[in-house]
Amino acid sequence: MKQIGTPEPEMSFLDHLEDLRWHLIRSVVAIVVAGSIAFLLKGFIFDVLLFGPSRGDFFSYDILCRISTSLGLDAGFCFDEMPFRIQSRTMGGQFSAHVWTSITAGFIIAFPYVIYQFWLFVAPAMHDNERKHAKGFIFITSLLFFIGVIFGYYVVTPLSINFLGKYQVSETVFNDFDLGSYIGLVRASVLASGLIFELPIVIYFLTRVGVVTPQFLKKYRKYALVIVLILSAIITPPDIVSQIIVAIPVLILYEVSIIISKVIYKQEQRKFNKK
Repeated sequence: MKQIGTPEPEMSFLDHLEDLRWHLIRSVVAIVVAGSIAFLLKGFIFDVLLFGPSRGDFFSYDILCRISTSLGLDAGFCFDEMPFRIQSRTMGGQFSAHVWTSITAGFIIAFPYVIYQFWLFVAPAMHDNERKHAKGFIFITSLLFFIGVIFGYYVVTPLSINFLGKYQVSETVFNDFDLGSYIGLVRASVLASGLIFELPIVIYFLTRVGVVTPQFLKKYRKYALVIVLILSAIITPPDIVSQIIVAIPVLILYEVSIIISKVIYKQEQRKFNKK
């Protein structure tokens, strides 16, 4: 009989793989369940959420129109209707779009549970005092992801659709966008923003394992600025205003990451000095 206080036997590599497999299976099941619910909510997912940014009465366009007008800028966000149509040119196009959109929505909805499974996998390698912060880690990670998703949906997506939807090389060419292309733009904008907003969490773990230090982050701040601008140029249309709008929150996240790294670095230094 195992006595209280006896340390857990060390798991082999195959045991870790088996443990990881079950965490992945649970995560996939959660995504499928959430995706199935999204699949049944087709009208809301497509007509309200997905195609919302393609209409002139979308919330973000009204805000951007007021801002641009008050600043005396080009009123490119003030319009009633987008000059393009969305069409499906394959037999299974609409059904395929329905399935993959539901899976994407399922991943977004189930994200906190997926993070929870990730925490359960890495928790055995942590100290008892670190395991106490499980709820805080899951909450903050999920909160940052959802804020990023909202930012991607209400800021990045409208900026991209407004620019690309109106862009024409000639008046003889009319924009008829394929359904998959439109959904791909929305999906990429939302998921990319959600993952980018996880930067403080990534820096937290990298500082924990000694890969980065606050000094390193400060030293290469100017290079980080260039990378942020490049990322902004990739996920937004090629106009400077849109890139600045996207770059500002990412730069704020980088500065927050430096503060987090500084706190964690001091904690690790204190632990090292006690040894």
